[in-house]
Amino acid sequence: MRKALLCIVLLLTTTLSFEVLAQQRQITGTVISAEDGLGLPGVNVLIKDSSRGVITDLDGKYSIAASTGETLVFSFVGYLSQEIEIAQSSVIDVTLETDAKILGEVIVVGYGSTTKGDLTGNIASVKGSDLATVPVVNFQDALQGRMAGVFVQSSSGKLGEGVKIRVRGTTSISGGNDPLYVIDGIPVTSNGAIGYYNPMSDINPGDIESLEVLKDASASAIYGARGANGVVLVTTKSGSKGKTKFNVGIQRGYSSPTRKKEFLNASEFVELMREAGYNNDLQIYNIDPINNPDDYPGSDLEFVESRLDRYSGYADWRTGEIDTDWQDQAFNEDAGTFSVNFSASGGDDKTRFFLSGSYDQQTGIMIRNDFERISGRLNLDHSVSEKFLIGANFSLSRTDNNRLSDDNQFNNPIQLVALAPITPIRDENGELYDRPTTTYYNNLIDSENAEWVNLSFRNLTNLFGEYKILPNLKFRTEFGVDIFNQNEEQFFGSRTNSGLSTNGFGRSRWARIVNYNTNNFFTYNKVFNEMHNFEAVVGMSFQRSDQSSAFVEGQEFPLDDLKTLASAAEITGGSSSLTNFTFLSYFARVNYKYGQKYLATLSARMDGSSRFGPNNRYGFFPAASVGWILSEEGFLQGNSTVSLLKLRGSYGLTGNAEIGNFDHLGLYGSSAYGLVPGLVPTQIPNPDLTWENTRQLDLGIEFGILNDRITGEIDYYNKNTTDLLLNVPVPATSGFNTQLTNIGKMQNQGVEIVLNSVNIAKPNFQWNTSINFARNVNEVKELAPGQESIPPSSSRFLNAVIIGEPLGVFFGVAYAGVDPQNGDALYYTNADQTETTTDYNEAERVVLGDPNPSFLAGMSNTFKYKGFDLMFLFQGVFGNEIFEGGGGFYSANGDWFDNSTRDQLARWQNPGDVTDIPQARLGECNGCQASSRYLSDGSYVRLKTLNVGYSFSPKVLSKINLTSLRVFFTGQNLLTFTDYKGWDPEVSADYLGGNIQIGNDFYSAPQAKTLSIGLNVGF
Repeated sequence: MRKALLCIVLLLTTTLSFEVLAQQRQITGTVISAEDGLGLPGVNVLIKDSSRGVITDLDGKYSIAASTGETLVFSFVGYLSQEIEIAQSSVIDVTLETDAKILGEVIVVGYGSTTKGDLTGNIASVKGSDLATVPVVNFQDALQGRMAGVFVQSSSGKLGEGVKIRVRGTTSISGGNDPLYVIDGIPVTSNGAIGYYNPMSDINPGDIESLEVLKDASASAIYGARGANGVVLVTTKSGSKGKTKFNVGIQRGYSSPTRKKEFLNASEFVELMREAGYNNDLQIYNIDPINNPDDYPGSDLEFVESRLDRYSGYADWRTGEIDTDWQDQAFNEDAGTFSVNFSASGGDDKTRFFLSGSYDQQTGIMIRNDFERISGRLNLDHSVSEKFLIGANFSLSRTDNNRLSDDNQFNNPIQLVALAPITPIRDENGELYDRPTTTYYNNLIDSENAEWVNLSFRNLTNLFGEYKILPNLKFRTEFGVDIFNQNEEQFFGSRTNSGLSTNGFGRSRWARIVNYNTNNFFTYNKVFNEMHNFEAVVGMSFQRSDQSSAFVEGQEFPLDDLKTLASAAEITGGSSSLTNFTFLSYFARVNYKYGQKYLATLSARMDGSSRFGPNNRYGFFPAASVGWILSEEGFLQGNSTVSLLKLRGSYGLTGNAEIGNFDHLGLYGSSAYGLVPGLVPTQIPNPDLTWENTRQLDLGIEFGILNDRITGEIDYYNKNTTDLLLNVPVPATSGFNTQLTNIGKMQNQGVEIVLNSVNIAKPNFQWNTSINFARNVNEVKELAPGQESIPPSSSRFLNAVIIGEPLGVFFGVAYAGVDPQNGDALYYTNADQTETTTDYNEAERVVLGDPNPSFLAGMSNTFKYKGFDLMFLFQGVFGNEIFEGGGGFYSANGDWFDNSTRDQLARWQNPGDVTDIPQARLGECNGCQASSRYLSDGSYVRLKTLNVGYSFSPKVLSKINLTSLRVFFTGQNLLTFTDYKGWDPEVSADYLGGNIQIGNDFYSAPQAKTLSIGLNVGF
């Protein structure tokens, strides 16, 4: 009986199983992201209330056995989960919407991308849409105040010049400190141009989709020997499946200086200069030419008045008929911006494209300074099959920049402020006055009789192919080329300062940099047992950069209208050069995630470079990081207060290879003796020369409160750089004075804080706030054996390198004010500042200040009300000092005939006067030497960007056949709050190169304040 029952049960079970299997079928489909229309790899596809499931492959495709009536659950970190009941169709395609929580934000990393939730390193990210309407020449300027720990500074308001970016401080004394720039996976040329031209100015900000800055070792170690200064990843826009979308934007703006200094008018200038000469007569020569007419001949007062006669030209300084504001002459009343951008994007299942063109024109706030860029881009990708993808990113730009001379040159427009206000601009015949009528060269002549044009062409091309070998394994190959051609033509006519003695002077300079790069790497992505998410990247990279340049110059031009060197009667000089470098690299990265809450990343890169000696040509740069998402643990999961809590830490090694291409070699240079050519040694070899190494620790916490209404990050980092490249003394018997050696040490450590809040989130009104704060402490730890410091390189400036102090610290004489009894300038003779002297040479040399900011901050607020939007960004730099090097000329209490700033009217005049301005004494330099007198607080807070716009509603747009229409107003550098005495606190004199001479102002142009209106149309 029991055997019979058992047979019946087995028969029924088998029958039911066959029925279930008969009902099951393969359900296939693709999961795509609503944000960009691309397939999502790694999405969990589960049958609800069961343990059965799969994950999507690299293209977002999946296949699972399921039955009609069952429910598929699609889930992925950073996206809203979606449930779909299986009906009759066997194909179910799903579009996942992004979750508002920060874990889902897609972040570009080296050789791939990840989500914010899976990230264990520190990466700052900015969307291209935040930069597109900012009226600046290059995208670097638009980054100010937007990223914690990223210091961005324009050297001045001159168009097209360099922008300094420091990621978590300065790591090198002799090498480069700029980050590595990578555009669409290809390292590009970011320096080496003629003069101070910035190659990043060739990139159209409107083409940028996103910009990431890799800050810690875990993020940047995959770039190895070039990651110590941070890495800037620029991703350009791409097309997506769908109807072709067109967008046209136009913007027009007007610019002016952020601030002007106050200088003496004609009567004040005459008063100060006569007083300076008269004081000399009374105190030095013991004569009184005013009260005793017999003392007047040969007196300093007579000398001053004879100069005033000369500087007055056809006018009479005694009547005050001329009062020239030379500062106004340096600035351009017609300064402004104009830009037009066009783009088209779209595609189908096979081919996607993005096409853009732009025209940008800026007229600088300084006379003779303007910038024009014409650029185009085509990004294309094509799916040859389900496994094979090919594509190309192509951009071409032409940039025309009318340049200005260095800050310290007399033909720098700002140096016009030195001219006397009693001098007319033109003589009675309408010709511009020049020396001897003007105090110095009147560089307005350059506006009529000189040209200085820098023309560059830039081609960035990247070809790539991607093949899916297995469902979870793909191979990608990339080949990129960056071709940068630059030509600079200078002509200074017979009336100019440069061409006056040579009947005209001309120079032609040419440079070309060709940068080749190839990346080849495998990516493997697999989820095991629905708990273990594993991703691996392994590959190689090769880069070669060839640079060639030449120049020729001549003089003696028959006519000023003939401006090319073909017309020069005498060729006076010329030269050419050729240089190159190569990198061969192997890299790998492994990401591991367990149970959606435990994270780990290992990365490593082996770099070989031609720049280093044969004994140390290869370097190995590993990094490791871990993360723990506590909010996914049972004790916090679903918590309405703490919606996100994540801990992470990283440690790794990166390098700095930004030195000369042949610093490790023994070099020879050409020479001649008795017209016989020969070679002479110019550099001692160092076969052991190697990278500067930076070891960095980063500890961070990410959090979200109240369902991510408040989110943020707090990071502590410690960067220690060893093997600094320094020139150290060598025995004189070697025939050389110094040799470049790896020997020094430096440290940067600091804290970064990022806070974001959703203050109001109603259907018709939203208000978001973002705040970032960063503090960095830099310290020089070690120099050459027995070396405690590197003193200032010039008596006019104060920057030094001192062990135990920040790099470039101001070191010199401390100014003690003015002796109230006699008006003498006083200086401290001891570090305690208890004793003073009038002798500058007897004063104690001490640390006076720090040009490096103590901390940086930025705060933005975004408001949206129906169709209106408002965004404003405040940016601040705090705790640094600036040395006003020009102060020894224009704030020198009437030391010479340079016009003075108005504060010099507070000079000492009578016994008992209490003031910081010494007595006016002509040519005696009473307090005009470099000292703390010309140091001032460089801290500032600036309303960096203000953007107000209105977007028309879909109802209105449908009537005019448009998809979008927005009008907007943008302001840049609208307000500046500072105690700095110079033109602008965002300054670094351009002619003082290197990493030590920082925080100096020497007749440097202020930044531009720009007001613009614009229109964006989509259809």
